[in-house]
Amino acid sequence: MLRSALFGAGLMALMAATPALAQTIDPDRLNNLTRELASDHFEGRGPVTVGEDRTIEWLIQQFSSLGLEPGGSDGSWVQVAEVSRTMQDGPATLSARHGDHALTFNRASDIIVASDRPVDRISLQDVPVVFAGYGVSAPERGWDDFKDVDVAGKIILVIVNDPDFGAPEGHPVANRFDGRAMTYYGRWPYKFQEAAAQGAAGVLVIHDTAGAGYPWSTLEASSTAPDFDIVRADPMKERVAAQGWISEGAAQKLIAMGGHDLAALREAARSEDFRPVELSGVGMTIEFGQKHDRVQTRNVLARVTGSERPDEVVMYGAHWDAYGRATPKNGDDIYNGAVDNATGVAAVLELARLFAEGPKPRRSVGFISWAAEENGLLGAEYYAANPVWPLETTVANINMDSLLPGAEIDPTVVVIGPDKSDLDGRLKVKVERDGRRLIPDPAPQAGAFYRSDHFPLARSGVPALFAAAGFTGHNAASRDYVANRYHQPTDEWTPDWTMEGAAADVQLLFEVGRDLANSSDWPQWSAGAEFEAVRKQSDARRQP
Repeated sequence: MLRSALFGAGLMALMAATPALAQTIDPDRLNNLTRELASDHFEGRGPVTVGEDRTIEWLIQQFSSLGLEPGGSDGSWVQVAEVSRTMQDGPATLSARHGDHALTFNRASDIIVASDRPVDRISLQDVPVVFAGYGVSAPERGWDDFKDVDVAGKIILVIVNDPDFGAPEGHPVANRFDGRAMTYYGRWPYKFQEAAAQGAAGVLVIHDTAGAGYPWSTLEASSTAPDFDIVRADPMKERVAAQGWISEGAAQKLIAMGGHDLAALREAARSEDFRPVELSGVGMTIEFGQKHDRVQTRNVLARVTGSERPDEVVMYGAHWDAYGRATPKNGDDIYNGAVDNATGVAAVLELARLFAEGPKPRRSVGFISWAAEENGLLGAEYYAANPVWPLETTVANINMDSLLPGAEIDPTVVVIGPDKSDLDGRLKVKVERDGRRLIPDPAPQAGAFYRSDHFPLARSGVPALFAAAGFTGHNAASRDYVANRYHQPTDEWTPDWTMEGAAADVQLLFEVGRDLANSSDWPQWSAGAEFEAVRKQSDARRQP
């Protein structure tokens, strides 16, 4: 507590001495907004449920009461996103056979499987199985796990994360991708996408806690929730029939049935010379029914219009959704999503309050509460394809996703996806001014930069800043949250919550955004960053 008091006293003294910093994030308001949004009244804020309706109504009421303007087209508070929904309908048959030897797998505990194809039934009978390494085709990195092997019509098994994850120092693959930091190639959405591009019938990602960044229980807990996808022009081509995860234990048994060892195949897959390995004689059956339809979910948009350059927008965003009502745990089926992400929404509302109450910024400041992040960043994906505010005149996107409660102001501030843009440097100045230190993501292997709503816009060139309040990696609170509450019904607000630490970090992000809103600067991606070229194209289009 002494450390917290020292930081807090230093921050308050600096604010008192500097009129420009008089506006401050209120930790009590942050806590109360989180408590309200994480209550059972919102039923876990599942997309396309009564929980969504209540959440959207509440968000509009909050933004309106703060005096903000609607940010959507034609004076609307919302952007409607068209999405495809599939839901489990009855039991699944999951089995494998090699001659007279048969294996039966349990849905959820062994294999989690669904489909984004809008069909009533998925039926893959006795389909050949191929181990395809990490499932990566990255020509710019000189890597191709598929070579000239045809996996069309087969079920492929792929390893989570990148080929260099966990490689010992001196290994030929070490740092071939980004070392400990997961790239987009390591993420399951990429692996699903690449499986479809290869013509596979199905894809199962082999789970391990270190590589995924979360335990199997996190996946199992949400396994009965509906699946959502953006509406695709040709879903039968763009999505495999069956996609999901397989536990490490189940994968070992399946691979052993084909006469191979999972550990040996893992090591072989770390070589650029790796070629897919068919599990000779193994046929796998995946069969299940599902309901499907097209539904609408909503992004909520608000703004403060700039006084001089209203078409240039500094954006703050946080996703409003959690998992709604899903698999019960200890009698509780409401996934309240208090940390993830009622805290982030509360932060956006507090930021909106400061901008609404303060001097009019020169640029506009936009506030978006995204839909369906937990289902694959769908609200942000839809927005990136259908932007309300042109992406080439969107100055930066500051993301708010999951703030841990606590009174202590940590001496470090974590930035997710460090050194990708010059926004880090702008934040670093603020952090060091307060006697604190900016540090990179302590768990880069989890690929968090590719797992939150700034990513679809980043892929379209908009520089992003994502700082994770409280997730320093070295404290017991962050480790306990990931192990025991992340994506669980236990992610609930409790009366002992306090938000001083998170408020201090959100304050820094307010100041970064305020500076940008009152400047003529255009943040840039770092040289060599994967989105640098797209931003330069935007810069060229923006020139008179």
